[in-house]
Amino acid sequence: MRMNQSAKLPPESASGAPFYRLRLFVAGEEPNSARAKAILKRLCETYLRDRCEMHIVDVYQDYQAAIDYQIVIIPYLMVESPPPARTIVGSLNDEASVLAALGLTE
Repeated sequence: MRMNQSAKLPPESASGAPFYRLRLFVAGEEPNSARAKAILKRLCETYLRDRCEMHIVDVYQDYQAAIDYQIVIIPYLMVESPPPARTIVGSLNDEASVLAALGLTE
């Protein structure tokens, strides 16, 4: 799993499977934010090993990013690639829904 890298990455991994670029907006270590980070890291390690780049944006430290992306609800997950771009709002507790939004279910 690649985290916080800014270099352009290929749209597919070496295996030809889609490469995921994820951006999670959180509010420090607030309970829902901490839970969302833990769940997303676990899902990436389980389902997207070596096929994802995850960038975590703490709006307490980088409020300008929240303004730039017009984020008003935290936690907020942006699936930037593979297309189409998608968003998931909330603590990510419903794993089945998150996997479906990522296109990782049948």
